[in-house]
Amino acid sequence: MCHLNPGCPMMSARPESDDDDGLEAAVDQAISACGGNLRATIRALIVANEFLENEVSELMKAVAKAHSLGRFKTYSG
Repeated sequence: MCHLNPGCPMMSARPESDDDDGLEAAVDQAISACGGNLRATIRALIVANEFLENEVSELMKAVAKAHSLGRFKTYSG
């Protein structure tokens, strides 16, 4: 397990906080949704991440196109 391995790069990625309980609950929920199968959980998270990356890419393209057509005004503060 990564959180038990001192060499794990995630060990120093962020300090512990109150959000850890929420994160742990989300992890438990994801594992539970996949019937306790960790490989299925990881697979589902990878698929979801790829979907979200594609969504972001499509949104960035749409914003760039709208900007190039003059539909957005530059924010000047």
